[in-house]
Amino acid sequence: MSIIKELESNLKDYIKKAGYDEENIILTESNRKDLGDYQLNDAMKLAKIYHESPVAIANKIMDQLKDCEYLEDLNIAGPGFINFRLSEKYLLDALNRQNESIYENIDMQESKNIVLDYGGPNVAKALHVGHLRSANIGQGLKNLAKTLGYNVISDVHLGDYGRPLGLVILEIKKRYPDLKFFDESYKGDYKEVELPITNKDLEQLYPIASQKSKEDEEYLEEAREITTKMQRHERGYYDIWQRIIEISKNDVKKIYEELNINFELWEGESDAAEFIPELLTKFEQNNLIEESNGAKIVNVKTEEDNSPMPPLLLVKSNDSVSYETTDLAAILERQEKFNPDEIWYCVDNRQKLHFDQVFRAAHLAHLVNNDTKLEFVGFGTMNGKDGKPFKTRDGGVLKLNDLIELVTTETEKRISSNIDSETERMEIARQVAISSLKYTDLLPYRETDYVFEIEKFADMEGKTGPYLLYSTMRMKSLLRKSLTDKYEDSKVLTSNTEKDIVLTLLRLPIILEKSLNNKSLNDIAEYLYKLTSLYNKFYSENKVLTEEDSVKKSSWLTLTKVVYETNTMLLNILGIKVPDKM
Repeated sequence: MSIIKELESNLKDYIKKAGYDEENIILTESNRKDLGDYQLNDAMKLAKIYHESPVAIANKIMDQLKDCEYLEDLNIAGPGFINFRLSEKYLLDALNRQNESIYENIDMQESKNIVLDYGGPNVAKALHVGHLRSANIGQGLKNLAKTLGYNVISDVHLGDYGRPLGLVILEIKKRYPDLKFFDESYKGDYKEVELPITNKDLEQLYPIASQKSKEDEEYLEEAREITTKMQRHERGYYDIWQRIIEISKNDVKKIYEELNINFELWEGESDAAEFIPELLTKFEQNNLIEESNGAKIVNVKTEEDNSPMPPLLLVKSNDSVSYETTDLAAILERQEKFNPDEIWYCVDNRQKLHFDQVFRAAHLAHLVNNDTKLEFVGFGTMNGKDGKPFKTRDGGVLKLNDLIELVTTETEKRISSNIDSETERMEIARQVAISSLKYTDLLPYRETDYVFEIEKFADMEGKTGPYLLYSTMRMKSLLRKSLTDKYEDSKVLTSNTEKDIVLTLLRLPIILEKSLNNKSLNDIAEYLYKLTSLYNKFYSENKVLTEEDSVKKSSWLTLTKVVYETNTMLLNILGIKVPDKM
């Protein structure tokens, strides 16, 4: 139980001594810092239950709270708000508990089994700026959920089974018609057949094929046929598809690894294909399938719907399966393999209708348990200064790797001139650039569109990734230079700044729980900045290493250690690595 939760539990006993039963005591930070650190507002709620005036109830409660040795400056404001400060002894005890372990101040959650679907890049397409948000937010949520005690299984869920792959295979066929993959008479092993295609080639092939399909109906129809052959595992087409997946996946893994993003499962739409027959049977058994122009659809509209809710397309008229079908098959697969309590989907807000349809259909067909929660975790777009989705100068979609290069170039200008090695300098610049990108992306509430300004967010000052990294590195350096690995309990808090730091540390479990409930990392990002700024204020006010008073010095080092460990834990949750140099 966190320190603040323990305090709320203790205050409940004092309220009971005053003659009132109140189970849900919630302390709030006082809006008037001149009146106290915290505020207890329960008198208003109790007044409705016990039919007494709030002020009278507040006075009775305060009479009991006067006996509490760790509360100071008790006072009543307004219609019955009880304000108080925490004693220095209490704050020191709280700090020293965190010195033993920062996890002493975290509320672990009831165990849950979560499947988290994020990333979702399409095979054979270049990762672009939109893929950053899904993977970055998803990874942060996974790290947070694991920190708070959930069992989380993450899946990249590659887009590898739809028409984009059919288009790529078709364009390869047009360019290399003599490849054995397209020779129906070939009976050999396709593993021995050379495929003269690199990932860079694949990135170029899809845009070309996509444009052709928009201009040429015959080309589009041929791509549809190839997609169906691929999904039916027809010899040759299925084999070249496997090779394309392998080439593309290796490149995707490399970029995600550099972004400190990882997955327990590297599955795609295709991995759920074996569950499609069972899936269709379940829909048939529940009499949910309707015929429409040769296609199979499922009506998911309800009487409560006030906006359009089109039917879900289960099987196309050419017998190929839809994106909705593979998502439903993946839900069935996850239910049978992992029996999850919840499945979270971290995807662009523009896919909300799709997932509304999928979730409704999943429950109608009883693909999951009745109490299994399917949750859409949508996010907004990263925009340029014009307020539109971030693009290249010629208006194209900006590749994720190109964005990293742009930020790296800007970050390198701010790297210490003491680093002489050009190679080391660029490595550090790239690592800091990635941290800047990740922090900037997590700073706004996830559903909010935001403007990304390279110069602003690469700055070493202000609410930026580099500022947090530099400050955390300085804490680590200070601790290393102290030449001690044993941090005694703090004995004194010598300034209001130190007290503010401890009070801020006490807010940590509230921030973590709020972030988990909102499925957003913005509160953690804001909290990190506030805690770091307070510590930097303390650092500028004191000469920790040269302090002659041993009690002060020891207490300051312990304070530094706790803030450093808290920062490191939160940066790890955000998926941000702290470099050794900057």
